[in-house]
Amino acid sequence: MPRRRPAAPQRGLALLAVLALPTIAGARPEPPPRVDMPAAYVGGSMSAVLPPAALDQWWRLFGDPTLDALEDEAFRTAPDALTAGARLVEARETRGAQIAATNPAGSITGNASHQQSYGIGVPANDLNPTSGVTEQANGNFNVSWELDLFGRLKTQRRIARADSAEARFNVEGIRASLAANVADQYFLAQGLVLQLEDSRQTLRIDNDLLQISRRKAAAGAGPTNDVDRVGAQASQAESQVTSLQAQLDDARRQLLILVGRDLRGVDDLALTGATPDVPALPHALPSELLARRPDIRQAEYQLQAQLGTAHLAHLAIFPTFTLLPGLGLSSISAPGVGFIPPTTLITQQQTTTTGFWTIAGGVSQPTLDIPKLLYQAKAEDARSRQAAIAYQSTVRNAFGEAQNAMTDVVAGERAVNLLTEAEARAHRAYDGVRRGYDHGLDDLTTTLTEEQSWRVIRLALTVRRVQTLRSAVQSYKALGGGWAYASSGASLGTGAAMGAGGGR
Repeated sequence: MPRRRPAAPQRGLALLAVLALPTIAGARPEPPPRVDMPAAYVGGSMSAVLPPAALDQWWRLFGDPTLDALEDEAFRTAPDALTAGARLVEARETRGAQIAATNPAGSITGNASHQQSYGIGVPANDLNPTSGVTEQANGNFNVSWELDLFGRLKTQRRIARADSAEARFNVEGIRASLAANVADQYFLAQGLVLQLEDSRQTLRIDNDLLQISRRKAAAGAGPTNDVDRVGAQASQAESQVTSLQAQLDDARRQLLILVGRDLRGVDDLALTGATPDVPALPHALPSELLARRPDIRQAEYQLQAQLGTAHLAHLAIFPTFTLLPGLGLSSISAPGVGFIPPTTLITQQQTTTTGFWTIAGGVSQPTLDIPKLLYQAKAEDARSRQAAIAYQSTVRNAFGEAQNAMTDVVAGERAVNLLTEAEARAHRAYDGVRRGYDHGLDDLTTTLTEEQSWRVIRLALTVRRVQTLRSAVQSYKALGGGWAYASSGASLGTGAAMGAGGGR
């Protein structure tokens, strides 16, 4: 008995499956990168364990009501915050449009017409009337529904969600940077207030010393070169006062710009020069950066979107199957001839209404375009490797920033402690000389010189304290603080799946 040969459609499907086999293997996306993270930070100050909500609003840990008010104002009125909010809405609506584009598509179409016709030279007894009113109305509802046999639509939806998440974490990064910039500029301005006051006192001391040296030189009790030396010091001190005043004015204006306030309100920004103590840094592990840092989350979803795009490029060589159902309604009213038995013929308006439905299917298989599509797929694979490298680089840079910021805070705290002790000793020395001057045991020159030495150390302490506060601000930002992670960070998953200790 002879073997039956496969029918032609079956042979075509079998041939299509054979041709698709090499591409099925190539359609698998590359796995996410493995990023090895250290077990812990080295030399970091990790004495406090903070809940996520505390790190979300880390600036409240400083206990400064003015800073808290500026941060709240910045999130409401700062141009960066307003732009970030608009971009968040744009990303959400774009995601909705992209996902909706994968659903069945269709539209209702219709038309209607009214036509008046007149017969010219037509006999009155013509049985084919041409005069009268003709009205037509048509309506159709046609649907195009792509069957997701190979996962193209599912991949497109995944890409849309990843793009939206990438934009969302970009916005969160902008907000975190805004919070850090406001706090950094605020502490800088507060430090300049203290430095300006110390510089003014230094200028006062130098002017007093200049007057003393002039009197001694005029009386022949001192060398005239002391006048020039002390005068140069006084000029330098006056220059420092002028420079610090300009820096303070710039810092105040920059702070107003950051929070979105009118520059005419610069006088309303009261700065007292208060510098709070540095709060303890939270206990954190390097692997936690993968979930807390907005830039890492952004790079993660950028990688996921690119992997989906590469997968979609490989799926492009597969056939597309589409269902094409439709509904329609048509109505025609036109002049016609009616018959009344047994012998009467009359001209009358006749109306015909027709309803119909259709079901159809379509298939599209790229054939001659396959070489081009394969090249495009390989190009997307290369872009995926670039995105993976960018993700790895972002993780390593984030770890380095966090480690450096925490190290700077620890070093700054040690320096502040040493300078605090030195400033206390210098102050005690000055107090002793001052009491001696009040009792006539020391002269004014010695007293002013001792005060000048104390204020030099005091100025160094102020500068170092402000630097440490600014390093603390950068450390909180580097650890992923400054955005609402506690309330919304878990809604998109965590980045740990791509990172510490393994990956997938």
